Order: sequence, then C-alpha cells, then structure tokens
Amino acid sequence: MLFTKNDFGDNFKWGVSTAAYQIEGAHNEDGKGSSIWDDFVQQKKKIFNGHQGNIACNFYHHYADDIALMYKMNIPNYRFSISWSRIFPHGTGVINYKGIDFYNRVIDFCLELGIEPWVTLYHWDLPSDLQKKGGWTNRDILQWFSDFVACCVKHFGDRVKHWMVMNEPMVFTGAGYFLGVHAPGKKGLSNFLASAHHAALCQAEGGRIIRSLHSDCKIGTTFSYSHIEPYRDQDRRDIIAAAKVDTMLNRMFIEPLLGMGYPSSSVPILNRIERYMLPNDDKKLVFDMDFIGLQNYTRELVTHAPLMPFMRAKIIKASKRNVPFTQMDWEVHPPSIYNALKRYNSYPGIKSIVVTENGAAFEDRLTDGMIDDKHRVQYLQNHIAQVLLARKEGVRVNGYFVWTLLDNFEWAEGYHPKFGLVHVDFNTQKRVIKNSGKWYSQFLKNTVSISKETESVSNTKGIEQFEGRS
Repeated sequence: MLFTKNDFGDNFKWGVSTAAYQIEGAHNEDGKGSSIWDDFVQQKKKIFNGHQGNIACNFYHHYADDIALMYKMNIPNYRFSISWSRIFPHGTGVINYKGIDFYNRVIDFCLELGIEPWVTLYHWDLPSDLQKKGGWTNRDILQWFSDFVACCVKHFGDRVKHWMVMNEPMVFTGAGYFLGVHAPGKKGLSNFLASAHHAALCQAEGGRIIRSLHSDCKIGTTFSYSHIEPYRDQDRRDIIAAAKVDTMLNRMFIEPLLGMGYPSSSVPILNRIERYMLPNDDKKLVFDMDFIGLQNYTRELVTHAPLMPFMRAKIIKASKRNVPFTQMDWEVHPPSIYNALKRYNSYPGIKSIVVTENGAAFEDRLTDGMIDDKHRVQYLQNHIAQVLLARKEGVRVNGYFVWTLLDNFEWAEGYHPKFGLVHVDFNTQKRVIKNSGKWYSQFLKNTVSISKETESVSNTKGIEQFEGRS
C-alpha cells in the first residue's frame, strides 16, 4: 500500500528544525553575550575532538541563503530557536537590539518566502552570567526567564504564531546538571532536582506569558521521548528497571504540566524534589498547551543494574544488541515513534501533538558533488509511515519536522554525527543537498509515494527529478 503527503490532510504541518547554538556561529558578534555552551566547549575533553560552535554553520551570516534553500526544497515550516544571550547579553537587564534585528530579519525573510516560523524560546544556551548565579538551580530564574520570554513575544509575536517554550527539559537538566556531560557540566542529585523543578515551573510560566501577550498564538513545548522496553521481557527485575527509566525520561516533565504532579511513586527518589517546592507550586506547574512537541529518535532496552545509584537500571547500547544503529549508537526502530505517539495520545490533557524532531545521523560520503544517503532516506520513510499509521488510528498528531536542515554542531559529539538533509563543508561553508533532502522535497511537493510495507529505499525517481535544481 502506497501513501503520499496528501494522506495526512491539508492542515498537517511539515518542516525542519534547527537550534541557535548549533548553527548560528557569530558567538561574540554584534553584542552577543557568552552562553554556557560558549564556556563549556572551552573545557578540555568535554567535546569530541575539541570541537566548538564559534562558527558552526555560520547561519548568522548565511541565514538568507539557508532560508532560500528551504524554499527551494519546498519546506513550508521552519522551527528555530532564539539565543537568549543574543537578546540579553547578561541574561537580563539591557536588551541587545542588534540581536532583535537579526531575528526580525530571519522571521521577515521566512514570511516573505511563505515559510511559517516556529520559534523555540529556550534550546539550552543559558547566558553565562546567569549560570554564575546558579543558573537553573536558582529559583530567580523564573523571573529571568519570564523577562526573556516577554521580550521575545513583544518583539516577534506580531508575526510568529507558533511558540515552543522549551526544548527537551529532561535532557538539559539531566545531562547538564546531573551527569555533567552537557553545559554547564554540573553533577549531583540536588543540582538536578532543583534545576528540573525550576525548568518545569518555567515551561508553564512561559506559556502563561505568551498567552497574556498574544492570545492568538499557538503555544507548545517539546519533550524528548524514547520508547522504553525491558531487555529481558520475562525478567521482573528488568521490567521494574525499564519502568523507572521510562518515568525519568518520558514522564518527568509532561505529567506535572498536565496537573498530574511529579511521578514520584514510580521513582521514590523524586520525592526529594519537594524540598525545592514552595506553596502553590503544584498549581504553577500546570499550563494548558495548545500542542506538545514530541521528539523521538529511537527505543531503549533497559536491564536491572544493582550497582547503578538511584535507579538500579542501565540502558543496553544498540551496538551491543545486534540491531541496526546510527552514528549516535541509537537503534533504528521505526515503531518507536508510533509507540511514543500512542503514549502521548493517551494523556487526555494533550490537545495536539507535533513531531518537532525526528531524524538520524549516518556517515555521509560526498562523491562527485552528491551524497547518496540511502539509510537516512529509509529512516525518514519508515518513520513517516509510522506517524501516518498513528494518525489513521486517531492519534492527535498534526505535524512532522525533520531534525535537521543542516549538518551542525551536535553538542558533546561535536561535528562527528551528521543529521542534516543538507551537507555543510565547515571549511568553506558550502551547502550540498543530500539525496534525503531531495527526497523530502519531492515528498512535500507530493510527487513521490511511500510504501507502508517496504523496509527498503525507494522513490529514487523523485531524487533524479531534483538533480537539475541542485
């Protein structure tokens, strides 16, 4: 059975996603202040091969070319983030109007070409001066963040109609304040619980601020979601371990937002978050979002691990399980996105779901000016097929955004993983549309079909048709 873009309906939103620190560069130009990622990349052995995002894709100077490239690729919606320290160099206080001007130019050019801007307010790049005051562990961040949100909405809300308050709060609090593998490199349970609670408060407060300033906007926030299964599905210890990991990775932030409170009954250590809660915080955690952004890449298999602190659980890497996997060592498992959508759809408080990130990193080879990334084409086809399956079963999924437009700086992994639909030569800044980008373009133009049954790469005709336009 074949299907096309039309099978999703006219109102389904298609697009691509990026993030400021990963593509913009210009890290200290035009009044921009330092962020925790500007600082973190300077630390030894934190980033693959010592890579950093000072220049990255140089989107700050190439934004017009890259937006024009999206137009050429038939991409109708563009999700990007605003760099907090480009707006407030010190995190709060004096506004940097050169930063405001930059995002005005990005937004206006998108609209000029008929591309709808979808703005993420916080995608992990906290201003350095705020981190010196404790960052997300300091409850004062509720005011700092509120000021940033209000400034952005006042300056851009007349044209931006889709807002996402945060990107994956579990990742930036867990990796940045518990494990220390992301900026700002802090570790420990107390750092994590304080930052997590304040982030959860901010995601709701950010929504309230946007709604108070522009009631006509569509407001959401995004969560990472990996489908979790026990490594040994008949082993009671693995089943318990998998449930704990699922609670932390997939339930920690969505449930308090929906008024369900923190899921501490499944992971009792979460009861300690109460020491950071003030009266009425349980109510302040709640906000009625217009949509939830779901970001899925893989599934994880979990085993009981008695020596692991707090959780007594461990994720078994895909490379150890004889399954196909990506450069990130993530299993290629398309049903994961179907299961994620079904799970979110089971929450009655979620009105609409948009897949705000889905994609894969594979090793790409530039040959004769082309990149024939068959595995990425296959990955996208199979995952989009799972999204349609969920939609046809009544799941309230209303959009799909590929991560990502350009090969970029992938946090601690540096420039090694290649997620882009477009190849970037970081020495020359030359862009080359990969076959996956050409395929996605033709799919969006509604000139190619996807088979629900096939696991092989098909639709090369659309790629060939695109060659003359590269």
